[in-house]
Amino acid sequence: MADAQKLQDPTPGQDSTPNVVDGVAFARLYGEPLFALPQDLYIPPDALEIFLEAFEGPLDLLLYLIRKQNFNVLDIPMAQVTNQYLLYVEQIRATNLELASEYLLMAAMLIEIKSRMLLPVKKADTGEEAEDPRAELVRRLLEYEQMKLAAQQLDALPVLGRDFLRANVYIEQSLAPRWPEVDTSDLRAAWADVIKRAKLVQHHKISREELSVREHMSQILRRLQDARFMEFTELFDVSRGVPVVVVNFIAMLELSRESLVEITQAEPYAPIYVRLAYSPN
Repeated sequence: MADAQKLQDPTPGQDSTPNVVDGVAFARLYGEPLFALPQDLYIPPDALEIFLEAFEGPLDLLLYLIRKQNFNVLDIPMAQVTNQYLLYVEQIRATNLELASEYLLMAAMLIEIKSRMLLPVKKADTGEEAEDPRAELVRRLLEYEQMKLAAQQLDALPVLGRDFLRANVYIEQSLAPRWPEVDTSDLRAAWADVIKRAKLVQHHKISREELSVREHMSQILRRLQDARFMEFTELFDVSRGVPVVVVNFIAMLELSRESLVEITQAEPYAPIYVRLAYSPN
């Protein structure tokens, strides 16, 4: 009796639902065993869809129907192919009207071609036979088949991550880095380039120097007092720059204008001499 009481009173926190009640549980719902389906269980009709053969569009379906029955693409039996195509469209219309709308345009085209083939053939005004109503459809089918085969060939190529993985190897660099050697000619060329760029940005500074013509006139007179005459070029100090030479030349012209010095030349192309025009005390 005590043992029976222990079986009826489970310990606190323990699941009291038995795993087997007159049989084996076939499922668990939120961790609890389920031995029978609920009576009010509703499964939507489109909860599970299985597509045995999926087509990528109207041309893909039409090409499938032609190739499956070994029809000649250049001579399509429109009546048979159109009937099979419309049967497939009616099947998908029952389940997916939006998807079926993509195939309705092709169905209308097939029906038009079929009706045109039933009419008697009329020759064109030029005397040539009229074009086959299936010509445009055949051209589109052949182009689509070429693109589809090319896509299959591309898909058959090995793809990284799908068919193979790239091997990654980590090598620890424990050696000291080795830098490339620099040739002296490269270093000299680099230095020359730095100097060239530095000259392009250097500042041009202009300084103002006050020069007196009277002062240079006095200097010329003092130099001529110690000599009877001097050659013209000896009175100029080119090391002091162009401004000083110009002012010195102006001073000499001013002395000649005031008749303080004489500028003489013995003959053409002979040296020019300068002397005092007066006798110093």
